[in-house]
Amino acid sequence: MYASSSPCGDARLNCPHEAAREASGPGRRFHCHLRVKVDGGEGTLPITARGANQNRAGPPAIMSCTDKIAKWSVVGLQGALLSHLVEPVYLHSLTVGTLSHTGHLGRAVARRLAPVKRLPFPYRRRKLLLGCLSCSAARPAGKALNVSVNWSRGDGGLEEICGATGRRKGEGTPSRLCRGSMAARWQALQLQLSGSGSGSKMAAGRYQRAKQQFRGALQGAGLGTWPTKPPESGHSK
Repeated sequence: MYASSSPCGDARLNCPHEAAREASGPGRRFHCHLRVKVDGGEGTLPITARGANQNRAGPPAIMSCTDKIAKWSVVGLQGALLSHLVEPVYLHSLTVGTLSHTGHLGRAVARRLAPVKRLPFPYRRRKLLLGCLSCSAARPAGKALNVSVNWSRGDGGLEEICGATGRRKGEGTPSRLCRGSMAARWQALQLQLSGSGSGSKMAAGRYQRAKQQFRGALQGAGLGTWPTKPPESGHSK
């Protein structure tokens, strides 16, 4: 995996040159803590902060990119549904372009996962190979473009998505990558394979146990509680 800059959250919070002062810095008490995105993805807050209150009204909290990568290093990228059909799919490496500090990056995506143990087979704690292209480049000024593009083999063309809403830019309609679309494809696949669409996320027992061990280990270490999203929100995973 390549990222042009350090993933948002704990890995970026302490970049790029804080090693000399981190021992006494006020932010040290939040090292390794789970963080959620705020202000349209322009920053993050510790999950325990008042501004990140998970009981507030509004859309479900979005975990930081650093926390998502850490989660993928335990349960894989395939998610609960595909775990019915394939073994966990793990990233092999993570290369960061700018704003990187290899010490903080390794702590955020690897070393803080040390309490995660005794995972159900075939899950394991995957240690990523970390790479950095530049540790000195300054972050570009201004707000990043809030647009993403997706394409995969078989698609008729590119799809341009508004990063703030997850919907097609201009049209405002749901993306072909939204959870509703993925769920419909999954049900169609299940019918082809077994004649039944009964497979579900919660039925993926080993995946769910690995996920709970991941969350429990971080919570037990005092790093915060990964929010559980209500099924009716359509965002739980």
